[in-house]
Amino acid sequence: MRPAPLAFADARADLQGAEFVIFGVPFDGTSTFRKGSSLAPEKIREASYNFETYIFEQDIDLDDVPVHDAGDVECSGGVKEVLGRVRDFSSEVADSGKIPVAIGGDHSFTPAVVESFDDIGVVILDAHLDFRDSYEGEGLGHACTTRRVSEVVGIDHVIPVGVRSFSREESTDAKDLGLSYIPASEIFEKKLMASTARKALSFVERSDIYLSIDMDVVDPAYAPGVGNPEPFGLTADQVRELIDLLGSRLVGVDFVEVSPPHDCGTTALLTARLIREAIAVMKKAHR
Repeated sequence: MRPAPLAFADARADLQGAEFVIFGVPFDGTSTFRKGSSLAPEKIREASYNFETYIFEQDIDLDDVPVHDAGDVECSGGVKEVLGRVRDFSSEVADSGKIPVAIGGDHSFTPAVVESFDDIGVVILDAHLDFRDSYEGEGLGHACTTRRVSEVVGIDHVIPVGVRSFSREESTDAKDLGLSYIPASEIFEKKLMASTARKALSFVERSDIYLSIDMDVVDPAYAPGVGNPEPFGLTADQVRELIDLLGSRLVGVDFVEVSPPHDCGTTALLTARLIREAIAVMKKAHR
């Protein structure tokens, strides 16, 4: 690990005394449309200083929550080397009973964090199904995340939510292998995020949930600075609501695919606020 130039706001606890451990993965080596997510951990940390410590909806003051920012995973070398370092560090965090909060970077590292846990379900908020077996010759890239996660936890224990884009090949493989997903259109039709949360939890069938949020699940009107923007997405408030609904079951989260060069800081601000929401919700549940 290497120290971050600026720690996430209010992350003042030492590692030993922390309940939540933030770490960055400034890696975009598998990005295929827009590069730039390697800059996201730094920009999201900067944006975190914009907000009050008190999350009034949860009646939680982050000043009272023991959060540690461990800095960034060393991201030199190839994707296998980077994912190995992510796996090693996240395993240390999970094995010590702490909750990892990872900031990407592209979506390639999520399976490595998932490997740190036993018997978990995984909910992936993403505009894309990411169920390719390989893409452009890379089987560990951001376009293969759901496929690799399904190989870790089992196809019945992962559910992508907010999907609105995938290839014909992915559609065929999803049907053949039994992958379930919740498209964004279904969420809009129901108009109740609570029903979406219940459906997602019924699919994964596990008590402990890891939540991976690709920020392109949010409509680019709210989050334009992402690697692969896709119209017709969720609102920022819908994503926050889903975090709130899942909070009592969460054992870890990640936020990925923010690409700071492609907006004026809007997406980094939203991501920083969602990270703070996730920590507050998990703390409230565990309290």
